[in-house]
Amino acid sequence: MATLKTSEDQKSEILVIGLSSKDGKLSIESGSTLVNTKALQSALADLGATGKAEEVLKITSGSSPRLIVTTGLGESRSDYPAETLRRAAGAATREIAGHQNVDFALPHKSTEQFAAIAEGIALGAYNFTDFRFASLVEQKKPLVQGTVLSKIGNSSEAKNALKRANTLAVHTHMVRNLVNTPPSHLTPASFADQMKKLATKLGVKAEIFSEAALKSKGFGGISGVGQGSANPPRLLHLSYKPATGKPKARIALVGKGITFDSGGLALKPAAGMEAMKCDMAGAAAIVATILAAAELKLPVAIDGWAALAENMVSDTAQRPSDVITIYGGKTVEVLNPDAEGRLVLADALVKAQEVGKKAGGLDALIDVATLTGAQGIALGNRTSAVMTNNDALSAKFLDAARKSGELFWPMPLPDELRSTLDSAVADLGNISNKKDRQAGMLIGGVFLREFVEPTVPWIHLDIASPAYNEAAPHGYTPVGGTGVAVRSLLTLLESF
Repeated sequence: MATLKTSEDQKSEILVIGLSSKDGKLSIESGSTLVNTKALQSALADLGATGKAEEVLKITSGSSPRLIVTTGLGESRSDYPAETLRRAAGAATREIAGHQNVDFALPHKSTEQFAAIAEGIALGAYNFTDFRFASLVEQKKPLVQGTVLSKIGNSSEAKNALKRANTLAVHTHMVRNLVNTPPSHLTPASFADQMKKLATKLGVKAEIFSEAALKSKGFGGISGVGQGSANPPRLLHLSYKPATGKPKARIALVGKGITFDSGGLALKPAAGMEAMKCDMAGAAAIVATILAAAELKLPVAIDGWAALAENMVSDTAQRPSDVITIYGGKTVEVLNPDAEGRLVLADALVKAQEVGKKAGGLDALIDVATLTGAQGIALGNRTSAVMTNNDALSAKFLDAARKSGELFWPMPLPDELRSTLDSAVADLGNISNKKDRQAGMLIGGVFLREFVEPTVPWIHLDIASPAYNEAAPHGYTPVGGTGVAVRSLLTLLESF
C-alpha cells in the first residue's frame, strides 16, 4: 500500500494532474501547482484526450517532471465532488503501478476533498500476488509513495485525514486479501485465528466459539450450515471499548462468513462457482471496521460477530426439509441449503442482541452479507442494498455512505412478504414457499427481521455483487475483492 504524504512543492519526476472538458474544450486541473498548460493542451489534443471520468493518459517531456499523467474528472466545474476526486486519484494510481514516488496535483479546496484524493491513492495502490510464483515477475508492484500537493496539507485536519486514509486503506486491503484468498487457504478456523491475532495486537478482545461450543450452546444455524464440511464452523466475537471515558454509543456488527459456498445439496452451477470464495466478505468487512475503529481510537463500544462456516456437499450436509433450531429457540425449515447465509446470521443476530442487552442496550445493530443473487439483479454490480426497521438509523447510514463515496440504496421490507416464509412444520422456512424468484432480496431481509427485536435499531446491508468485482478495474477498485462497506461503516461509527 502506498505511503501517503503531503507537500506544497512538486518534487517527484512523475506528476498526476486532472483533466476535464466542457463543450469540447479541455481544461487542465492541477490545483495550485503550475504546469505548462499550452504545451500540455497541444500534446493532449494529439492523444485524442476527452477528459472523461477516469480516462488516464501519460505524456513524457524533456524537462521536469519527466512524466505527466492526466486523470479524467468529467465535465469542468469550479468545485469537484469528493468521490470524483477519489476515483480520479485511484484510476491514476492503478495506471502508474511500478513507480516509487508520485506527486498528485488535483484540484481541491476543502479537507474533505483533500482526504478523498489521499484515499483514492491509497485504495488504488493494490495488487494481490500472494499465490503467484512463475508469473510474479510480470506483476507491477503498487505505487510505493503518493504525495498530495496542497496548500492546506499542513493543517491539523489534513494531517488527521492522511492518517485516517492510511488506516482505512490498510483495512480495506485486508478485506480484499481475505476475499481473494482461495478457500484451500482460508477456512472458518484460519479466518478466526488470523483475525484474533490482529485484534489482540490492537487491544480488541477476541473469543472464538468452536464447533463443539456452537453445538452445545444451541447455534443451530452456524452448526447446520457447517456440518457438511471437513472444515468445521466457528463464531468469532470481537469486543472493542474506548480506553477512557464512557462510550458515545454501543454498536453491534454482524457479518456473514461463508468461506466457500458450494450451495450444499442445492449445488450451484459450476459456471461462476469459483467466485463463491467471496461469500465471507461481510464478515471480513465488519472485522476490518472494528480493527480500524480501534486503531483510530473511536469513542464508541463495538461488538462484532463473524459467523463462519463452509457450505459443502457431503453425506453429513443438511438436507432440504431439515429443521434446525436457531440460537434463542426459533425453528427453521431448511427448504434450500443454498440460502445458508441467513441461517448463520440469524444465530449471530440473536446472540449480538443478548450481549447488547446485558451491556445496557444497542444504539445500532448492523449486519453485512453477500446474501442474495437477487441484489445484483435489482441494483447491479456496484450498488448495495439497505433494509431496516428504523428509518432514522437508515438515513444516518446512507448519509455516511454518501460521504464515504460508496453506493447504497434503500429497499423496503414489505410486511406482506412474511407469509411467504410460513412453514408447514417449523416456525418459518428459509426461502419463499411460493417457490418462485420474486422479491428474493427483500425476502432475505424479511427473514432476518424475524430474529431482530422491534425495539432494536437495525439495518441489513446486502453487498452480494459489489463485494466482488468480476469485470474490469475502475477508479480505485481492483478486480476481485473490493472491500465494500468498510468506509461507510467506519464513517457511520464516527458519526456517533
